[in-house]
Amino acid sequence: MSARMTTPLTLGALDLAALLCSRLCHDLISPVGAIINGLEVMEEDKDEETKTFALDLIKKSATQASAKLQFYRLAFGAAGSAGAQIELGDAEKAARGLLEDGKTTLVWNLPRALVAKNRVKLLLNMLMVASGSIPRGGTLTADPIGEGYQVTARGLNARLGPATADLLAGSPAEPVSAHAIQPVYTGILARDCGLAISAGVQADAVVVTAC
Repeated sequence: MSARMTTPLTLGALDLAALLCSRLCHDLISPVGAIINGLEVMEEDKDEETKTFALDLIKKSATQASAKLQFYRLAFGAAGSAGAQIELGDAEKAARGLLEDGKTTLVWNLPRALVAKNRVKLLLNMLMVASGSIPRGGTLTADPIGEGYQVTARGLNARLGPATADLLAGSPAEPVSAHAIQPVYTGILARDCGLAISAGVQADAVVVTAC
């Protein structure tokens, strides 16, 4: 007998929390592990050139870990009490810290404004979905559209994952794993905000829209 499909309609709060935590921990393991490795090298190797390399690795990894945590605090965290609002300028700063890595440029065409926290969380998660379509880097553009947002990803061989649209819609063909929970969560946020979300390829770009 095949496993029962898990969707936002049947995914319990505890399962959602567990899958999101697993996803975030997975993303943080790499920079934290690099920091530990760098410290071990500095303790064991007395060569100054090697120690300098290790220190550089520690600094870069610590910066990366900090950027992830600042972004995730807004994209997944409570970020204040129920009904709280978040300044879009803070969201832009967090997004640039995480997504602009030397390969990817973020074009932010949204005005500074206080916005309901779930709408900000939705926008940041849309950026994560779109960034996954340009693993070699490119340009991410965030625009207002109607009552929502549109994020466009342009880059070499930009392509949408085969299951992404279904995951956003909350109708995956397979049980949801920690790897797939982020677009599912993005869809949940969109529907909570009263917006319809979709993703597709337009010309040479991947476009994620919530409006």
